[in-house]
This record gives sequence, C-alpha cells and structure tokens, in this order.
Amino acid sequence: MFENLTPRGSLPSLNGLRAFEAMGRTGSATRAAAELHVTHSAVSRQVKALEATLGVRLFEGPKHRLRLTEAGQTLLAGLTSGFDTLAATVRQVRERETVRLAVHPSLAVKWLVPRLADFEARHPEVALSLSELETHALRQRGADLALRYIDRVQAEEPGVEILAENRIGLVCAPQLIETLATAPRLTTRTRESAWTDWTAVTGQTPPSGRNRTLAHLHVVVDAAVAGLGAAVLPWAIVEDEVAAGRLAAPFGFVPDGGVLAVIRGRGEATRSERTVLRWLRDQVRATRT
Repeated sequence: MFENLTPRGSLPSLNGLRAFEAMGRTGSATRAAAELHVTHSAVSRQVKALEATLGVRLFEGPKHRLRLTEAGQTLLAGLTSGFDTLAATVRQVRERETVRLAVHPSLAVKWLVPRLADFEARHPEVALSLSELETHALRQRGADLALRYIDRVQAEEPGVEILAENRIGLVCAPQLIETLATAPRLTTRTRESAWTDWTAVTGQTPPSGRNRTLAHLHVVVDAAVAGLGAAVLPWAIVEDEVAAGRLAAPFGFVPDGGVLAVIRGRGEATRSERTVLRWLRDQVRATRT
C-alpha cells in the first residue's frame, strides 16, 4: 500500500550510498568494508552499481590510489552531512546512557584502558563502550566520540577539541643505553615516519642498527621494554613504562607539531558525552609531564 509514496527511482540504493560514503570518507574500500562489517568486494560492487545508477564516475585513478571525481566530492559532502544528521536525530530520541568511543588500539591499550576503572568508579551512570578506530579516520560511523593523535591541520576540523600537544621521544630499555648508537630501530606500519620526524625536530642521529617493523605502537612498546631495540614513541603511550624505569628516554620528549584530540560527532554533545569529555580532560591534565 506504500509503494507509491516515494516515486520509484527517486533515490539510489541506500546500501550503495552507505558503501560510497564510507569509502569516500575513509579513502579506501578496505577500510570502508571494515567499518560496515562487509567484504571489500561487496563495497566495490555497491559503488560500481551506484555509479551505473547515477550515470557518473565517482572515483578515478588506479585501483591502489583512487581519488574522488568532482561528482564524487559533491555527493560525499551531502551524504556525510545527511548520515550525520540521521545519527544525531536518532541519538536525541534514544536513551543516552552508553557513550561509544572510537580509539586507536595502542592509545587504548597503553593509556585509556588502565584508566577506565577510575571512570567507572566516578561515573557508574555512563557505560563507556570502546571500538577500534581506523588508522587514518577522524570519525567512525556509530561512534559518538573519537580519540586519536592528529596534526594541526586536522585540528581545525569542526568538532575537534585539543587535549594536549603531542611529544615524542626516543626510548629504549636501560640496558641498551651503552650500545644505543648501533641498536636496532623499532617502527610500526601505522607510524612509519616516526624516526624521520624525531630526527627533524631534535637534530639527533638515529641508531644505525637494522629496522624492525611491527604491527602496532603498543607492540613496539613491549618490544622496546624487552630490549629488542630503540623506538620513537608518543609520551602518553610510554609514560608509565618510563616512570617505572622499564624504559629510558636519554633525549627527553619534544613537541612534534601534532596533538592528542577528541573528535565529536555532528550535533550537540549529549550529557553523557560531556561527562566523558570532562573525564578525558582531567586524565590528560593528570598525565605526568
């Protein structure tokens, strides 16, 4: 009885629009698939079907370096705003006792999770639900807040609140200090420029040992504690290890131009979200300097 309420063909497939918006926003079909909990090929098929329906190309360039066409940029801007509006409207009518916080795995493991008991003790009325934030994403669909390191340009985005400037430093196990000049260099695929960035801001020469690439920053932290090499890491990730003497920082920590920030979803923050924001600010202020 409702088939005539919306003229047929007035809107493309909602699945296609969601797939395109996620792929355009994250910059990758793989990251879009992870966010939508579908396969890479499913996202690609939906986007191709959407292009066929609209009669325009939405992406151009080689498969490994796709970029939005002018039509794609126009569609993405409208869809992102529209989906954010839908999410904000649903939040207004839903019981808001759960706050969904997206955070990078290493920041969660080494900084956030050890502090969660304090949050639960102070705010039993709010359930804080964590999810993994994609490496390059500022926001995650379905998350109310996101916590991550960003650069100063990204910090100008709407809804971004800077919690602290980021400081980086070379760290290693104390027993490696004497042989630091020839120690292996530990790096991660999610922060490949760490040594270059550190050299640029300190003028120091990095160790000459071989490079060891690991999956995540928190794995690099554990490898450094185990004496497998030296690493350049953010202060918040290693502060507990340095304070306990498990890691040494012979050159100290210096600003790298980036910041630790929390990013809100579109719309006004709810009371529960404001509670989480205040607690995050308090935790950052309490972080050792």
